[in-house]
Amino acid sequence: MKDIREYENLHIALWLLKDTCWVSDWKLAGMLMIIPTLAVAVHLAWKSRKNISDLFHNIAICLWITANATWMTGEFFYEDGFRKYAMIFFAAGIVVVSIYYVLHFPYRKKEEVLETNA
Repeated sequence: MKDIREYENLHIALWLLKDTCWVSDWKLAGMLMIIPTLAVAVHLAWKSRKNISDLFHNIAICLWITANATWMTGEFFYEDGFRKYAMIFFAAGIVVVSIYYVLHFPYRKKEEVLETNA
């Protein structure tokens, strides 16, 4: 578990670096930082595929970063004209998390009890 935590911490550092480039108006660096930030997020989602809770949350994070990158691109190059497209990705992330909490979360405790009794 320690290795995945360190990888998640690396992901947070990449994300912070990308957003720092954004707020500093460093266009090239910000655009380049999308690649490792999103790549690590997708890889974390893939690695978490056996844990439904982690998977849904990591997919939502991928969508959040995509929304964030879309918004940043719009601000950098299109006079903030991509915000409406970013909202699509933000909304998709909310849908993914909502599906988890409505359809899977209520049954989580029952599954844990069944697994411990097996």
